[in-house]
Amino acid sequence: MPSSPMGFCYPGRGKSGDLPPRPECAFLWHKKLLEAITNPQLILLMGQYAQKYYLGNKIKPALTDTVKAYSEFLPHYLPLVHPSPRNKIWQKKNPWFEQEIVPQLQVITKKVIQCRD
Repeated sequence: MPSSPMGFCYPGRGKSGDLPPRPECAFLWHKKLLEAITNPQLILLMGQYAQKYYLGNKIKPALTDTVKAYSEFLPHYLPLVHPSPRNKIWQKKNPWFEQEIVPQLQVITKKVIQCRD
């Protein structure tokens, strides 16, 4: 499965980590990438920037709420927390993610991979 960052260049460092991805990069490249991928069956939305870009006004007030409501966005999108080392704290505060969402992610991705074989 192909993966793509929201921005295609390093945005630089901010006070508490990397700066947000540059919006013109996503606007310029994501549509072209999706057109090049025939029949994408699942798009993993890793982090708030991807979720805001693809889900628009359907996102919940907080990233945690959007991830909890993942089933509302299936079968096309699956919102996840960004896999950054900085999010280990979030994962410890939200054990339901590993207990509920990760097994669902495994089942869903297995189905997608089997459909491609």
